[in-house]
Amino acid sequence: QVQLVESGGGSVQAGGSLRLSCAVSGYSIYSSDMSWYRQAPGKERDFVSGINSYGTRYADSVKGRFTISRDNAKNTVFLQMNSLDPEDTAMYYCKCRRNYYGDNYWGQGTQVTVSS
Repeated sequence: QVQLVESGGGSVQAGGSLRLSCAVSGYSIYSSDMSWYRQAPGKERDFVSGINSYGTRYADSVKGRFTISRDNAKNTVFLQMNSLDPEDTAMYYCKCRRNYYGDNYWGQGTQVTVSS
């Protein structure tokens, strides 16, 4: 069974930084497309960033501020978030899409709150 566990969320002031982690068990992230999404109260879940064997991608709203990376040995994906803004406040979710099976798995989310 594929399981994802996010961590690293918290409360920070505007301009601060946080590093989110997504630890995956049950499947190799090397064989997956890994991504981060976020959902603010009353809004839809939006794409933030993704990483696969071809490279990385970012939503326009986070380009230059967020960096996605992965540690294949630890089977973990990271999201380094710098220059945080109150608009970044949301629940952040990790998603694993298995390339071979084409199915998706989600973590339970980690809350990020940025105060002005």
